[in-house]
Amino acid sequence: MKAAVVLLSGGVDSTTTLALAKKQGHSLYALSFAYGQRHARELEAAQRVAAACGVAEHLILSLDLGRIGGSALTADIRVPKGRSVQAIGAGIPVTYVPARNTIFLAHALAWAEVIGAEAIFFGANVLDYSGYPDCRPEYLEAFERMANLATKAGVEGTRRFTIQAPLLRMNKAEIIRTGHSLGVDFGLTWSCYEPTADGKACGLCDSCVLRRKGFAEAGLRDPLPYAA
Repeated sequence: MKAAVVLLSGGVDSTTTLALAKKQGHSLYALSFAYGQRHARELEAAQRVAAACGVAEHLILSLDLGRIGGSALTADIRVPKGRSVQAIGAGIPVTYVPARNTIFLAHALAWAEVIGAEAIFFGANVLDYSGYPDCRPEYLEAFERMANLATKAGVEGTRRFTIQAPLLRMNKAEIIRTGHSLGVDFGLTWSCYEPTADGKACGLCDSCVLRRKGFAEAGLRDPLPYAA
């Protein structure tokens, strides 16, 4: 089996991406980050998902992006709540973490070069998403070109790195149906930006709104408990 690095946040998209990489027959190396985000729930979810999927290795790296700030996920900035789907899709929200995906993919690339992997799987999505600039196809194409210019393996021609984004043009309902068809247990996942003190998803942040919309449109029950 060919090794593949999979960025795993513990959410619906990255978990479905992991399941798709497994279906393709890859040996899975899951990569998650403790980057100074508001809570540890998503990392706990990532650990559950990685264990359930039987990955070869799950690496959690610590990066303190909170020292840089600039995002509602890493700084003392209010997380938007109760926005409509139309409002979520208009502009880049304050939950955007500056250069986060570039930072994550750079680490994934380094690990891929070390373990002999060519494929890096990333749950980027341009539909039903919060307008993040580092989830667009042109960004992924540019990063892939850079990956093959800036690595020993790429320069020597021993490997060609590819950025695999199988969910890129799916809406949230399609992603959920795909995960369901692959046997994903969405009860292991986490999406909420700001969980309540008693451990429930808030139900009102952009991520909760999009997740709930996706499950409703997919005709499936969302197993997460919501506070609102």
